[in-house]
Amino acid sequence: MKKVASILFAASLTVSGLAACSTGNKEQGGGKKDGVTTIEFWAAPNPTQQVYWKEVAEEFTKENPKIKVNVSPMKESPTSEASIQSAIAGGSAPTMSENINRGFAAQLSESKALVPLDELEGWDEVKKERNMENTMEGWKFADGHQYVLPIYSNAMLFGWRLDILKELGFNEPPKTYSEMLDVAKKLKAKYPDKYVWAKADLADPTAWKRWFDFFMLYDAASNGNKFVEGTKFTADQKAGEQVLGLMDDLRKADALLTRQSKDPFESGLGIFVDVGPWTIPYWADKFPEMKFNETYTLTAPPVPDGVDTANVKTFADTKGLVVYASATKEQQKAAMEFIKWVYSNPENDAKWLEKTSLPPARDDLTSNDAFKAFFEKNPALQPYAAAVPNGIPPMDNSKYNDIQTFIGQHAFNPVVKGEKDPKTGWKDMQKAIEGALK
Repeated sequence: MKKVASILFAASLTVSGLAACSTGNKEQGGGKKDGVTTIEFWAAPNPTQQVYWKEVAEEFTKENPKIKVNVSPMKESPTSEASIQSAIAGGSAPTMSENINRGFAAQLSESKALVPLDELEGWDEVKKERNMENTMEGWKFADGHQYVLPIYSNAMLFGWRLDILKELGFNEPPKTYSEMLDVAKKLKAKYPDKYVWAKADLADPTAWKRWFDFFMLYDAASNGNKFVEGTKFTADQKAGEQVLGLMDDLRKADALLTRQSKDPFESGLGIFVDVGPWTIPYWADKFPEMKFNETYTLTAPPVPDGVDTANVKTFADTKGLVVYASATKEQQKAAMEFIKWVYSNPENDAKWLEKTSLPPARDDLTSNDAFKAFFEKNPALQPYAAAVPNGIPPMDNSKYNDIQTFIGQHAFNPVVKGEKDPKTGWKDMQKAIEGALK
């Protein structure tokens, strides 16, 4: 999975400039001709996703000959976000696209470039038919609208080297901070050259890296607090300081390694790491010795002592589908017909799962028979399916890139390095973020 920091509105596009570009789909040959409405769909720059969308678009058109769906890959140079912004500014935006996270959607919605999906006829039907009402709870934007239909939700989990834990006398991974620190103590006593968490990103302020360390822990500690809502910093200070406190305690125990190292978790240099579902097939190919529930296991993030260890929240690496405001009303209506057709049948999500290994954003992955065969063949992906309803998506703020950079610069990174205590780090971070939100 490529994680690329977005180039966000580099051209300083104005609200009126984006909103005025309403001719894109017409220029692409969209609209209605000979009774057929043509819509342009941009798929993610990922071959498996492009194949999926082309196949379902062809099947849809066979059943709905009055609507034609043209599927093409979005450009990713310099980034997919930049290519979308350029298309909007140039009047050549598609009718709809996938590959949109909430932070980028917040930028686009502020510029009136997206259609609120909840204002399109059939939206409530889609949520119900796809069985995604719980998953959608965390997706409402600060203005009360829904701009993104989440396609997949990678509710991130942590991997533990189960084999090494057993050598230390633990039969299961720790669930709380105190249990984790107990593991750290026994690990360093038995293996002084090993670490709990060996990852150079812990000391890197790049914005997206906070999704896979700070936000995983913070979402668990705060029960999914939104951190920022609209223009207000609404973070849970106690939970945030507890997360920073855990990192400080691990540093004091010499249980963190922040220098670059090759395959630290796979080699056993580190015994704890964030793991996305895309890692499982990679391990099967490159590290066949990594066997689920033998070499490693997967768990929700650890939580502060006293916090319920059941149904723990975690960060969800998730992207979805949007409809662009430049589309004609007929195209918007046709887009919703396509969305309803795709997501009214769980077999389409099953096909998506088979092709991409990305868990569909729905509440019933562990109970719907459409997915049973897949998870029987891929047991290591079952924990991700179970965690989907507990996944918290990225913040819906157009300044998310700056905000997440500040988390690293002012709090997470300096605490990891021993340059600040947790309370000072949180205070400095809050000041920087509130300044950015003004």
